[in-house]
Amino acid sequence: MAGRIIMKTQLFIVFLLLGMKCAVAQAEKIERIWYNEEKTSKIQIYKAVDGKFYGKIVWLRVPELEGKPKVDRNNPDKARRNDPLIGLLILRGLKKVGDGLFEDGTIYDPKNGKTYSSKITVKGDILDVRGYIGFSLLGRTTTWTKAD
Repeated sequence: MAGRIIMKTQLFIVFLLLGMKCAVAQAEKIERIWYNEEKTSKIQIYKAVDGKFYGKIVWLRVPELEGKPKVDRNNPDKARRNDPLIGLLILRGLKKVGDGLFEDGTIYDPKNGKTYSSKITVKGDILDVRGYIGFSLLGRTTTWTKAD
């Protein structure tokens, strides 16, 4: 009887560990922290409960201006212009559409306060982040690199 309990416990532990390994293996390559092209900020990209991918600023090389946290001063919504840049959601609603390809999202540029359609291509430790208006051909691509 005791032998059966031990064997069942061991089997339970094995299945639990296998389940944890599968959960870790399911994380997408995009889900990590990235430097922007200029390496002036780090953006954490994560998968939300809606199954889409989002990114927020988690670090700034220069986090303060005149002794105060930098804020989203160019936001077109005047009520949001005092929102801190750290924690600001700049990527929204990206959907995985292929291996390493994410589309149908938006990217917000706090430098000019504009939001663009966006798509991202993962290339190992590099992201090609494209912001565009209307068609993907009318836009600009920046390269983000994996942050340490």
